[in-house]
Formats: sequence, structure tokens, C-alpha cells
Amino acid sequence: MAEDATKDGTIGPTFAARHRNFLLGGLAVVLFFAAWQAIFLLVPFNPLFISKPSLIAAGYVDLIESGDLFHDLAVSSVPFFAGLAAAVVVGVPLGILMGWRVRVGYALDPLMTIFYASPLVALAPLLVIFFGVGVWGKTIIVFTLSVFPFIFNASAGVHAVDRLLINVVRSLGGGEWDLYRKVMLPSVLPYVVAASRIAVGRALIGVLVGEFFAASEGIGFAISRFGDIFAIDRMFACILTVMVIAVVLTEGIRWAERAAFPWRAGQ
Repeated sequence: MAEDATKDGTIGPTFAARHRNFLLGGLAVVLFFAAWQAIFLLVPFNPLFISKPSLIAAGYVDLIESGDLFHDLAVSSVPFFAGLAAAVVVGVPLGILMGWRVRVGYALDPLMTIFYASPLVALAPLLVIFFGVGVWGKTIIVFTLSVFPFIFNASAGVHAVDRLLINVVRSLGGGEWDLYRKVMLPSVLPYVVAASRIAVGRALIGVLVGEFFAASEGIGFAISRFGDIFAIDRMFACILTVMVIAVVLTEGIRWAERAAFPWRAGQ
């Protein structure tokens, strides 16, 4: 492996070696779009049904210049973050309770599993009808889709707690609240961070589904509207924007997990 000399004279890895994963991922993306563009040099296409990267880029520029893209993202961000925050506030304590209290776990685990395994997206129209077409309806959909990873991971984190720590706290006179605050919560945090990677993707799906069914603005509504009027270039631009946001959020959470819990980096 090629190496570079550092300031103190020692030999360290090159820039390419340090950022190998990022460069390989970026190269794969560039090759994908290049192949996509090249296909249309050989195959005729109907712009009403498919688009190519050059047209998508032009549509993307138009959306940015008009400000519509940023407006739609701002509208969608409200139910996204509200629903995700509610999922953390409800899911983590409930998961800890299910993991620590055996009877509560036995009682709720089948019900949670049924809801998690069910196609909750199919219930989106019912939720929209019940809670309305505004922010509340979309927030509830996001919450419903993203709460279960926090519940199950928090419960798994409690099951992984070292019993020795529990016995030490009890031997020193610690009560139930001390166990939750000094043992359970710190032990569960790595599991909660890992759950957030899954929950972010499900939350994005919740926002899009809510805006597909009933909305007058937002990134999901924009995708649906551009598809209805056959503005495929702008539709793909919005879809790619959502994909980029998902990747950025997921990688940001992974970076935070590695920084906060370096011993889990290889897991």
C-alpha cells in the first residue's frame, strides 16, 4: 500500500487509503450515472416515461432556482422530525420496560411483533382519514413506521446488560430508578443509535406515503404531482434528493455511532 510521510517524519497511509470506502462508493455512483446516460445514446427513449441524467440535472437546477425544492423539503421535514422524535420518546422507554419487566415483555411482545410485521403502509389512508391531511396525519404515519425499531432494539439492549452491574448497584443501596438511570439507559444507548439507522429509512417512507395520499405540498406530493403531469425529469430529481438525504442521515448516524461507541465499530 502506498504511504505518505507525515510532519514528524513517520510514514502514514495515503489519502486514497484513508478514504478508500468513500472513493469506491463515489466511483460506483459516477459509473452508474455514466452507464445510465450512455444507454440512451444507443437506445431511443420516450421522455414521457423515462429520463436520463442530463435532463434530470436540468430539472434539478430548475427546482433549485425556483425555490420549490427547498420549500417542499422544509414542509416534509416537520412531520419527519416530529414523528421520529416521538418514536424515540415512546419507543425507548417502552422497549426498556419490556426488556426489564418479564411479564410486560411477554404481554406486549406478540402485539408489537404483529404490528411490526404487518404492512403498516396499507393503513396510511385510514390514518390520514382519522388524523387529517395536515402535519398531524403525516406525523402519526412516521411515528407508526419508525417506533418499532426503537422498541425492539431497546429491549435487546436491556437483555444484554451485564447482571454484575445490576448486582453492584443493588448492593450499594441503589433503587429501581438508579438501575434505569445508571445501568439500563447507558447500556441501551448503542442499541438505540443502531435502531435509528433503520428508523430513519422507515420515517422517510412514512413522509412520502402520507404526502402521496393526501397533501398539497411537500416532497412526496411533488413526486406524485410531477409523475401525474409526466414531468419525469423533475420527478426523478425529487426522488434522487430523497435518496441523498437518506444516505446522508444514515452515514451521519453511523459516524456518530463510531465516535460515541468505538468498541462497536466492527459490529
